[in-house]
Amino acid sequence: MSEVDYQRILQSLSNAIIVIDLNNRITFMNAMAEKLIGWPDEEARGKNLSEVLQLIPKTQQSAQTQLKQILDGRSLATQWSLVARDGTKYPIANVCSSLQDAQGKIVGSVLMLRVVEEQDQIQEALRESEERYRNFVTNATEGIFRIDFTQPIYVEQPYEILVTKLAEYSIVGEVNLALAAMYHIKPEDMVGRPVKEFAPNCGTQMADLLQTPSYRIVDREEMERSEDGTPIYIVESYIGVVEQGRLLRVWGVQRNITERKRMEEQLLQSQKMETVGRLAGGLAHDFNNMLSVILGNVEIAMEEVSPIQPLYAGLEEIRKATQRSAELTRQLLAFARKQTVAPKVLYLNDAINGMLKMILRLMGENIDLVWSPDCNLWKIKIDPVQIDQILVNLLVNARDAIGGVGKITIETKNMVFDKVYCANHDNFSPGEYVMLSVSDNGCGMNQETLTHIFEPFFTTKKFGKGTGLGLAIVYGIVKQNNGFINVCSEPGKGTIFKIYLPRHLGKTGQIYFESPEKDFQGAQETVLLVEDEPAILKITKTMLERLNYKVLIASTPNQAISLAETHIGKIHLLITDVVMPEMNGRELANRLLSLYPAIKILFMSGYTADVIAYHGVLYDGVNFIHKPFTMQGLASKIQEVLQQ
Repeated sequence: MSEVDYQRILQSLSNAIIVIDLNNRITFMNAMAEKLIGWPDEEARGKNLSEVLQLIPKTQQSAQTQLKQILDGRSLATQWSLVARDGTKYPIANVCSSLQDAQGKIVGSVLMLRVVEEQDQIQEALRESEERYRNFVTNATEGIFRIDFTQPIYVEQPYEILVTKLAEYSIVGEVNLALAAMYHIKPEDMVGRPVKEFAPNCGTQMADLLQTPSYRIVDREEMERSEDGTPIYIVESYIGVVEQGRLLRVWGVQRNITERKRMEEQLLQSQKMETVGRLAGGLAHDFNNMLSVILGNVEIAMEEVSPIQPLYAGLEEIRKATQRSAELTRQLLAFARKQTVAPKVLYLNDAINGMLKMILRLMGENIDLVWSPDCNLWKIKIDPVQIDQILVNLLVNARDAIGGVGKITIETKNMVFDKVYCANHDNFSPGEYVMLSVSDNGCGMNQETLTHIFEPFFTTKKFGKGTGLGLAIVYGIVKQNNGFINVCSEPGKGTIFKIYLPRHLGKTGQIYFESPEKDFQGAQETVLLVEDEPAILKITKTMLERLNYKVLIASTPNQAISLAETHIGKIHLLITDVVMPEMNGRELANRLLSLYPAIKILFMSGYTADVIAYHGVLYDGVNFIHKPFTMQGLASKIQEVLQQ
């Protein structure tokens, strides 16, 4: 074929052909190129391509870079925006390739340009729209999903049938990264699986959707499950695509509110505690005063009756019932963190060792109790009575969970948690702690039960077998002492409670050790007793006299001051109520200290800790006894105060 034939073919093409040399100078243009860019071939030849037309690539790569790649032997298919001689812009599709001589040497480039038609532009717009959609969906911060169906779902069916079919035939069609992350799974591992694996109630959810006029539900709260079974709380909006009565697919958006739900549950728990605290606080003072009178009189009566008489057994039952009532009040206050405490620096191992005999009796012969203390345990600061309350409640729960022959392990250990560890473990706080662990091989608990175990009055035991306050008390004590508690349990695999109490880093002072009970009697020391409740004043006076003390009584602070001013001799001890008319117990104590600098002070009250603290009584080193108290408890406390 001759060169003339080649020229004729090039001139007849519907695409614009431009040939350039290695220096980007134009060596040939066909008729379509002349028409497109507005330059005659004769005038354009020898000019640099950039002088004749402006090329704006659709990509970020420059036209010069693309042309250089062609001259290096590459072929490219690109899209440019061409600016002609008269300023007209054309969207063009461009195929470029290198031009070689007979020896195969690259001598230039051939550009074949085609104006993009309307249909091409529509397709390009669709492609760009699809790309924007993909970027938006993939990178959205909220979960986006599509549900498809393996069998036709027609809207006009009974509700119950819809629920069944939707649950059976729904599969995950598409999810974005955010939604897959909610369920702890990769997007590709989620697509194609049954929806019910992640949303057990999906049949009901979509059946409800089809009952709405617009097939749309907005901001519906649901609880679903991640790949590992962890509950996920979400707020979900979704819409059904329905054509000719058939549900084709469902699109939806999910927002993870698990953290918000956790915060709401913590707030609800706090509100429950506050409510119980207000209830207990309102009852505690009057109730404890009444119990003080009952308990004191019963103990006095029991001393007057021979143990072999039938009446003695009745009095013993009254005494036990009164003490149980007082214990119930203390439990309520412990849960609400309003009980009056006397923190002491102690070693947890020593406190537990002192309880072992009692614990063994409590557990019975069927329980193998293992005590595994850690050596060199750090000190903590806590009321020793609270350690007793924690252990007894945890051990009783463990024993009941076993329900027969089993094993319970008590363990202590020093623990340190840094910020990195706590960031990856919920409910942990950075710092140094002493851990107390109680584990059992009992029946265990499911996730639903675990979410309620610290609630007041929640119990899984049969009626009459528990108050539902045991673990609530433990929770309250731990929080009151700035610690935290974690529970691990599964049905059939037992339960582990781990309590973390802060390491005491202050001055050590005197380490507390449990001392055996003794029958403390006075040595005719003089006690000034101040109490505004006549019945309590009377019974406490009787108890003190039976304990071999000389007693001065006063029903008001001013009367007590008058007695002290006129008394001849020494007053060894002031026992005073905290909340009284005229002045509180702390103010009275300060007045009497000016008259008797060596006088010892013992405060007593039936009020809650916050009320007592308000009156300036609760501070380190204060001597305090909570109403109601037994004669033995009063005797022991008085001896402790007098020996200071």
